[in-house]
Amino acid sequence: MAHYRASESKRERFRRYLEKSGVLDTLTSVLVALYEETEKPNNALDFIKLHLGAAGPEPADTEALRTELAEVQQKCSRLMEENKELRNRLMQYEPSPDGEAED
Repeated sequence: MAHYRASESKRERFRRYLEKSGVLDTLTSVLVALYEETEKPNNALDFIKLHLGAAGPEPADTEALRTELAEVQQKCSRLMEENKELRNRLMQYEPSPDGEAED
């Protein structure tokens, strides 16, 4: 009997933890949204993941983002190189602090 009470107490603490952290409310609202869908989705788990925000980007979106990232990284590298070249050219025209004209 004591084992039953201990596990019941543990269950109750876990339930309070889920309630306090908002998990129960979130799951309830997602399940209600699924229940209220007029046309039930073929995959209820995907529906739940999508509404919980766990589905992540679509594969096509992921590929587009990877392509964009590669392009931006290349552009950044080109701009860094151009910046380096321009700084070197500027140094040719600006006097260095050591070579300033003295009166």
